[in-house]
Amino acid sequence: MASMSADVVIVGGGIVGVATAYLLGQAGLKSVIVEKDSVGSHASGFAYGLLSRPREPGPLVALLEDAWRLHNEFAKTLPDETGVNIEFQLKPSLVMAFTEEEAKLSKEKLPWLQREVEPSTRWVDADDIKTIDPRINPEVIGGLYVEGSGEVEPYRLALALVQAAEKLGATIRHGSVIGLRSEGGRVKGVVLENDEIACDNVVLAMGPWSGDASAWLNMPVPVTPLKGQIIRLQAPGAPFQCALNWSGNYATSKPDGLLWAGTTEEEVGFNDTPTTEARDKIMASLLKMVPSLTEARLAQHTACLRPVSADGLLLLGKVSGWEGVYQATGTGRQGIMLGPSMARVITDLITKGATDLPIADFDPARFAAK
Repeated sequence: MASMSADVVIVGGGIVGVATAYLLGQAGLKSVIVEKDSVGSHASGFAYGLLSRPREPGPLVALLEDAWRLHNEFAKTLPDETGVNIEFQLKPSLVMAFTEEEAKLSKEKLPWLQREVEPSTRWVDADDIKTIDPRINPEVIGGLYVEGSGEVEPYRLALALVQAAEKLGATIRHGSVIGLRSEGGRVKGVVLENDEIACDNVVLAMGPWSGDASAWLNMPVPVTPLKGQIIRLQAPGAPFQCALNWSGNYATSKPDGLLWAGTTEEEVGFNDTPTTEARDKIMASLLKMVPSLTEARLAQHTACLRPVSADGLLLLGKVSGWEGVYQATGTGRQGIMLGPSMARVITDLITKGATDLPIADFDPARFAAK
């Protein structure tokens, strides 16, 4: 016998789950978020928080642009609704090139970026970079200077979203989901270890643990964890006025007064323990970008697990063979950025039966057909 009921049960209290609860609440639906630990306690609480618009053509372009719009909207409304400062800030990004090949690849992206994303995006040469920040490695050839980007503090964002969702009727329930109950192909409830929650809709936003749902759905959910580590440093000198990027690595000055640098991509299962090897790798990348930071002191070292699907694309949309079940996972390194737009897609599907965002490439059923 179910002890409670809801319009929608959301399995997972990361950024996707809490954003979905918030948008559903705005649409007049009450949800229950089931989280085995605490909201934002995994990747959504330890991520970098980069808000980057599209950097190249691909299936994510429309979702990234929608996410950019929503993040800017949240930055205006959430602090007033909740009193939580999510530390949203617009900040340009410099994508550095140290080799002619890196420069060539960046320059090839420039026309598309200027035409489709941000007209002010430009190539800057070594002399220009000196004026941006003289501490940057003088060996740099040049880079892409991108103004259409920003940052947010991920845990504060998750906290603000869940508080705003609760004001709209959402409830947090701690526990572990072990299955779904259905009648005639329609979901009727979520089964916990010692309880059940009755509902007509379920959103599976389980991050790197999404594979657990394979047994419930009787279909493959090939999502695995990708470990990423970040170091936070007490660095000498003034804060950097733009985010620094090179070869998948980054460094940015945050409002907490620390320089955040990362990251790694490690396929090590569910091991989320920080390692000295990763720390040294990240520090080496940082010193490549800014050699003078040899005196920076380690303040904090964190690791988290991001969800990655077998083909690298999102799993987003209605689950085939089930009425009322939806998946939203597979974000990789872009979880904080994509969370709001994924939540908007799911909210559209539940409340309207369709969405205007292109999600055909993300159909969860694509793996069942293989």
